[in-house]
Amino acid sequence: MQSTQTQISSLFDQLNTVMAGKSLQVRDCVICLLAGGHLLIEDMPGVGKTTLAQALARSFGLAFSRVQFTSDLMPSDLTGVSVFQREQQAFVFHPGPLFTQVLLADEINRASPRTQSALLEAMEEQQVSVEGETRPLPRPFFVIATQNPHDQVGTHPLPESQLDRFLMRISLGYPDRAAERSLLRGQDRRGLLQGLPARLDAAEFARLRSEVLAVQAGDAVLDYLQDLVEATRSGRWFAQGLSPRAALAVLRAAKAHALVEGRRYLAPDDIAAILPQTAAHRLTPLSSSGRDPVEQVQALLAATPLR
Repeated sequence: MQSTQTQISSLFDQLNTVMAGKSLQVRDCVICLLAGGHLLIEDMPGVGKTTLAQALARSFGLAFSRVQFTSDLMPSDLTGVSVFQREQQAFVFHPGPLFTQVLLADEINRASPRTQSALLEAMEEQQVSVEGETRPLPRPFFVIATQNPHDQVGTHPLPESQLDRFLMRISLGYPDRAAERSLLRGQDRRGLLQGLPARLDAAEFARLRSEVLAVQAGDAVLDYLQDLVEATRSGRWFAQGLSPRAALAVLRAAKAHALVEGRRYLAPDDIAAILPQTAAHRLTPLSSSGRDPVEQVQALLAATPLR
């Protein structure tokens, strides 16, 4: 059996081959999945959001399905429907694409709020209620969603309740010149995706997730986390602060960051490294700040010292 650090390094190497010049974003994505969280990738079309999502699913060895979210997509298009089978003289349930381990929700904010809300139960409870019956989803279950900027035509902002279900939100941005030259000269990304092997099997993935949960968090580090959470609730930085569920999400992501760093204990740097990605999409800066949420979280970090 490979060591934990060898497996994680193998994941990074493979993903960085597909996503040249995006090692920090790849790192955040791996941390998010190891922490058992859903991932939101927000950026303009054409920068590799869907490619990254597919590469993650293949590298982690997970079954996946892709749904292109559009304005006419209905909740039943995700969950599935019962169809009357004449041979059996009964209604038979036909599962929708939601019944998978990784759902690639492409351009999620182009769907209507009604369809977006169909994901809430799945993301929180790993189950769906269809026609009065609760049906469990495969384990593990992740949503990797891509989202276009809000100012683009035909987009609907995600409701706060759904944004809160995403452990992390990241942005890719344009590649630098060297990475783009590599992209122009290299193999087509779709061809690379088809040949990607799984770097983990189900047992190895479960072991890595259990190792994340086993990372030790001392009182001093938990004090630091609580200081940051309380600062978001003070009314000085944001209209509303982080919820207890959000604080737990930050802790899980920080533990995954520690494991990726090769440690079995949590350090303040782990929390600082992942707080913007895990907190900013849950927070609305005060209008007087003039900053976007990520900048405001970074300012809060700088103003909150260790005890």
